[in-house]
Amino acid sequence: MDDLARSLIRSMAVLMLVAACAGAAAPSSSPAPSFDGGPVTTEEQAIARVVAHEPRLAGIGMRDPDMIGQSSWYEVTPASGVGAFIVTVRIGWGDCQAGCIDEHTWVYAVSPDGSVRLQSEGGGTVPDSAWPGGAGEEPDRTGILVTAVAGPTCPVETIPPDPACAPRPVPDTLIDITDGTGRQVARQSTDGTGTSFFELPPGVYAVTVADTGEGFFGIPEAQKVEVVAGAVAPVTIAFDTGIR
Repeated sequence: MDDLARSLIRSMAVLMLVAACAGAAAPSSSPAPSFDGGPVTTEEQAIARVVAHEPRLAGIGMRDPDMIGQSSWYEVTPASGVGAFIVTVRIGWGDCQAGCIDEHTWVYAVSPDGSVRLQSEGGGTVPDSAWPGGAGEEPDRTGILVTAVAGPTCPVETIPPDPACAPRPVPDTLIDITDGTGRQVARQSTDGTGTSFFELPPGVYAVTVADTGEGFFGIPEAQKVEVVAGAVAPVTIAFDTGIR
């Protein structure tokens, strides 16, 4: 074999290697960072605060528009002039190589003090297997996640909504959980973010506000919720501030 033939073979091998690398699947984006407490001043801290608020999102990565089949992702954008951040989270499932058949989205506002407010939510119920980071593989996480918020917080609502006017969390709200017979099975208060998790066995429960340290227009009605094994049932309690 002469030198020219050897050179041609080596060139073809290099071209084949380059083509193989170009056809490889896009790597997964880096997972969201963990929250270490303190004020929120960066986009990384904003998504970390959302994940701390909703642990089932642990392992979710940043949106990569060039990635095919990315079922779950987050996007963070600064809220102009208020020092807050808007965090959009999406979880998709069902043939995501073709764009996902179903999806669920959340839009959170994260304030500089680290408080998280859910601005909007929509889509189907996320199956256990679709949660990022294997969150659906934790069968012991069964119960109810209560979020207490109060609104309106501004006399005039705008379109699109101003993050500074999003419903605010209501800490120290005492919550009662009763079973189908009316027997109280749990009682505890919401934390500084307005949330409280109740670990409960599967069943049907009623979530009731027992007490709140703030004066609102009325007390929200009790909510009936079903808890299934290996899943967390979200319940939002909305207080009326009377601001118009």
